[in-house]
Amino acid sequence: MDSDLPKVLHPIGELPMITRVVQTAQELGASRIIPVLGYKHELVQSALKDEPVECVLQLQQLGTAHAVMQCRETLHNFNGNILILYGDVPLITVETLAKLISLHDEQDSLGTILTADLSDPKGYGRVIRDENGNLSKIVEEKDATEGERAVQEINSGIYVFKSWTLFNLLPMVGNNNSQKEYYLPDVLNLILEKNEKVAIEKINNSFEIQGVNNPEQLKEMNDYYEKNSIHI
Repeated sequence: MDSDLPKVLHPIGELPMITRVVQTAQELGASRIIPVLGYKHELVQSALKDEPVECVLQLQQLGTAHAVMQCRETLHNFNGNILILYGDVPLITVETLAKLISLHDEQDSLGTILTADLSDPKGYGRVIRDENGNLSKIVEEKDATEGERAVQEINSGIYVFKSWTLFNLLPMVGNNNSQKEYYLPDVLNLILEKNEKVAIEKINNSFEIQGVNNPEQLKEMNDYYEKNSIHI
């Protein structure tokens, strides 16, 4: 972001990105909200001091699965659904997340993924379906074949898991990939290897799931926010 400020503290409208995500989770009715913090975590914790959160630290950034693993002790007695959100994806709506959770519960799925079609899917993991339209696998772009990169349905990174499934499978996630990181989508692949179905909720408004990685995207997101009068 070309800034000393942690990315998630850059504002969308009048609020930091991460505050918007926390407030969305509150409005959704989350019983507990656990931000996983890394870079300049003291600043982020200070920004969230008035929010009902339980912060945990990821001192080494070893991937998204590793980040979620840091919550294992905090949630060791929790039995229910775990929703995965991102501090730099601030425009996701309560309505979309409610539909995601509803599908997860209706299908009694071990894991459910939020996807979208992008005309330019560069940088995103791809959602590979079988001939029946069911999830076959999730593949990161850097590990994808040429054919898989041509797929336009992308993984938003937003999921719902049954808590026991998530924490039983996380230790089985490896880092045998180009980045040598522990990827959370591999939990979905492990579910599929057990011949269990992963549910898919696809949204039409892909802007909801777009993240912020540079000043241009931050401006674009603020422009979208102002134009659409979003109130989260």
